[in-house]
Amino acid sequence: MEYMGIIGFVFGIFGILAYMEVSSLKRRVERLEEQLAATEGTEQYVARQAFVQAAKSYIGMKVKIDLKEEHEDFDIINYGNSKHGSNTILDADEDWLLVHIESSKGNKDKLIRAGSIQHIEVVE
Repeated sequence: MEYMGIIGFVFGIFGILAYMEVSSLKRRVERLEEQLAATEGTEQYVARQAFVQAAKSYIGMKVKIDLKEEHEDFDIINYGNSKHGSNTILDADEDWLLVHIESSKGNKDKLIRAGSIQHIEVVE
């Protein structure tokens, strides 16, 4: 009988901790949503939306992708952007690009964070 009281107490403590964590996450999400709403209409927001629309229009096309220096990817730079291979955008959304990389070493599909891309150029 005594163990039932202890077990109930332990579960009660865990329940309180879980509730505190969930409410903390909810506040963080609300703050991020407020920050995102505040950026709408800014130059950065407009540039990002233009990039997303361009990336979506390139779906199915072979492209050359230049990544920011801190996000360089060996496969994309050395295989997809060379005469021995290609990068093809398979899908794009606000945060990610799905790229198919064809090379002499094989084919791969990779997800690339949109924020890590510096420039995209269509190649013939």
